Amino acid sequence: MSITPSAARKSFEAEAAKRILITDGAFGTQIQNRKLVEADYMGDLALAKDAKGNNDILALTRPDVPESIHRAYFEAGADIACTNTFSANTISQADYAAEHLVDEINRQSAMLARRVADEFAAADGRPRFVAGAIGPTNKTLSLSPDVNDPGFREIDFDYLTAVYAQQVEALIDGNADFILIETIFDTLNAKAGIMAVREVERKLSREIPIMLSMTLTDLSGRNLSGHTVEAFWYAVRHARPLTVGLNCSFGATQLRPHVKTLSQIADTLIMVYPNAGLPNELGEYDEMPDTTAALVREWADGGQVNVLGGCCGSSPEHIAAMAKAVAGLTPRTRPTPETKMRLAGLQPFVMAG
Repeated sequence: MSITPSAARKSFEAEAAKRILITDGAFGTQIQNRKLVEADYMGDLALAKDAKGNNDILALTRPDVPESIHRAYFEAGADIACTNTFSANTISQADYAAEHLVDEINRQSAMLARRVADEFAAADGRPRFVAGAIGPTNKTLSLSPDVNDPGFREIDFDYLTAVYAQQVEALIDGNADFILIETIFDTLNAKAGIMAVREVERKLSREIPIMLSMTLTDLSGRNLSGHTVEAFWYAVRHARPLTVGLNCSFGATQLRPHVKTLSQIADTLIMVYPNAGLPNELGEYDEMPDTTAALVREWADGGQVNVLGGCCGSSPEHIAAMAKAVAGLTPRTRPTPETKMRLAGLQPFVMAG
């Protein structure tokens, strides 16, 4: 089967060769700052459960909210808008009795981000991109939720693949350029996401570039399913992602050694978007924009990153500070790894030549 190559991938790689690109920052905290009430989330949907806190559904009930956030991040210097669809899948939307709206949420979210991205690109001639964001769901394929039954799983691989495929197809239908599988706490979940993208690619006969972003759950540098950063890369490299990297996890200080490791082994672009430091005792983020910007600039100075942005606690001010801090710096050069067999359990394994 012939797959039409992605023009967006070609454009993105051309821009990434010139400069360090900037992705956007947190959506959740920006929405929280707007002090929305139940009626804002529910609109006229008449769902069977409360809708407050379902940030993704705002694409249908208050589209002005995500639009204003996209606009603020582009004004701050972002090159990429990530759609407000982190939980826009049937598993997560079941918490709000909104499973039947998944297609519409994703499609409208992507269309909204696309419209704003194209507006900014037309204004100054600089390409802007839309990444369709896919979160990990609240289920895990690698671990049992029942301590008394280690072999038990709430869902299986095929089911999660189908859930992701529905989301992917709607995001692409809304004109997202890429699919960002992010906050990967379970590598097997990510593999289901990769499989979903490949299925939709075959269905549409067009390339859908993938961005992958792992999240660490402890300072040793592992995700919840136990993979080190290096083992994770060897487990997903077959997907030929446009970018691979880290997000959420901790602040930039704690991510430093893991960014360095990944930058040395991944023969693709590196995208990192950390939290704005660690949360305080109230769960809030105190790290100031200039502090975060100075920390991520260290990665840029070390030739370790191609794309930078922010996760939890970050704001348009953080993104503006990052964009300013790395302006004019040389982007990372991709390494050419020596040809060897590289395998992954929880630890990486490299077979000697």
